[in-house]
Amino acid sequence: MKIVVIGVGAMGSIYAALLADAGHEVWAVDTWADHVNAINKYGLRVEGASGDRTVTSVRATTNIADVGHCGLCLIATKASGVGPASQAAAPIIGSDALILTIQNGLGADERIAKHISSNNILLGVADGFGASMKGPGHAHHNSMKLIRIGEVKGGLTNRLLEVEKIWQQAGFNAKAFENITQLIWEKFLCNVTFSAPCTIFNATVGELMAHPDHWAIALGAMSEAYAIAKAKDVPLSFDDPKSYVSSFGANMPNARPSMLLDHMASRPSELDAINGIVPAMGRELHIATPYNDMLTAILRQREAAFKGTIL
Repeated sequence: MKIVVIGVGAMGSIYAALLADAGHEVWAVDTWADHVNAINKYGLRVEGASGDRTVTSVRATTNIADVGHCGLCLIATKASGVGPASQAAAPIIGSDALILTIQNGLGADERIAKHISSNNILLGVADGFGASMKGPGHAHHNSMKLIRIGEVKGGLTNRLLEVEKIWQQAGFNAKAFENITQLIWEKFLCNVTFSAPCTIFNATVGELMAHPDHWAIALGAMSEAYAIAKAKDVPLSFDDPKSYVSSFGANMPNARPSMLLDHMASRPSELDAINGIVPAMGRELHIATPYNDMLTAILRQREAAFKGTIL
């Protein structure tokens, strides 16, 4: 299958390398010119959890117009890049291409659907999947537990099962699920709990949970998101959200959420798709969200400083 990966950072590089190594025609699209040039000249190297390999068959470009029609388009940008990537891809990839994005937070399907038919959209959730860049053309695969994929509208369709097979044959632990919305929301509650609070307090997951006052704020933020989930009748697999997120955090005490890593590097994060989206949903449903209001306001101020602007 011809596959294009838009956004070939750490995770996108893992996707591109393994899918190409499995025999697919893979195009990598990214704005990082040095990375693109290194891939084309030396190949795309991936080391770590999935082995150590250099894949020379990946075709990299900074211009999506080079790609043409494809069967599968993977959008591996940060949440803020999903909309622009979809807009750029829409006139290029063909009306029959499936679009799959694996994101933290909410709203990716709505961002894509502004430019591409919602009938073509698949969503994914990564569990215990970590990656980092070591330099142009070189990614490190830190960990891989499970990638869950599903149809936006639910159900186990033939095309979804075919995409599951493609990922599995490339060496990913991937599984298709009938209700991806549930899984996205369950991950979202964990993201809300740890992302902004760990970033505000510059703490690992374990350090956050060990500090009573900071942990209370984190649980307050999660409780607001949980109230919204209940108001939206989102099906969840648990009735005790505190126990759920506590168990999640206890399994990765030394982890730093990607939002904290972004702020440590003085770059904007996926705030608007995680803690920042909670107040917006709360206003629509008339649910107060003071914890997420506060966390979001502080972090937006910090991110404005990264850009040299003042809020």
